[in-house]
Amino acid sequence: MAVDLKFIPERRTVVGKDPFQFHCHAGVGCFTNCCRKLELYLYPYDVLRLKNSLGLRSTEFMRAHARIAPGSHPFFPAVMLNMRDNVDNSCPFLGTEGCTVYKDRPSACRTYPLERAVEKQADRQGMTVYYFMTHHDYCHGHQEERTYTVSQWERDQFLYEYNLMNDAWAEVDAFFATNPWQGEGAAGPRQQLAFMVCYNLDEFRLYAARHNLLRLFRMDRDRRRRIERDDGELLRFGFDWLQFVLGDRPTLQPL
Repeated sequence: MAVDLKFIPERRTVVGKDPFQFHCHAGVGCFTNCCRKLELYLYPYDVLRLKNSLGLRSTEFMRAHARIAPGSHPFFPAVMLNMRDNVDNSCPFLGTEGCTVYKDRPSACRTYPLERAVEKQADRQGMTVYYFMTHHDYCHGHQEERTYTVSQWERDQFLYEYNLMNDAWAEVDAFFATNPWQGEGAAGPRQQLAFMVCYNLDEFRLYAARHNLLRLFRMDRDRRRRIERDDGELLRFGFDWLQFVLGDRPTLQPL
């Protein structure tokens, strides 16, 4: 995501290297208020973690808990979490004592009260990461005494793997923004293939096995075994494979 610091909404401020004050816990008066009336986008890695946490297949999770929404550009849709149909429009994973999927909660929940954005450098050799502090009137966590630096917050919230996967997804989504569907339009065969890879990982695993995809490219045995056993590694491979087959990018080495 590109960042223009002139257009940061008023309820957000840039977070630098200095510590910020925040703590969320069951004793704070606003506890779980942020889990209601949400417009929560799910990235591919979020869906992966949630469906595995719930013991669901990808199709079951998507059918029960997600919906398609407009994406960041016209050429590929986004996925959003469905809220409960109750007065509070609460998160479906909100229990009486808090989040029931806390260990595998989505990126936006995990990062809050920060928001993260990435700017690709012009030389294409690196990225600049920005964190913003959000300010909601209902949130009393900012009044707590505990302080963090951004790096401490990343460690405390176990954000490393999420950030790594979301940065990889940002690269793929930017590629989708170039409209690589060869004129077939929305929901054509290529776009459906891409959606399967990103959000229906169980089906992609079957597809990869049927088409023997892992045997078509040069990779060491350890990586092949990780892809065969681990959904995160399969998703990484899927991102590379989509860019290779749809855009002829050198993300994989064919045999």
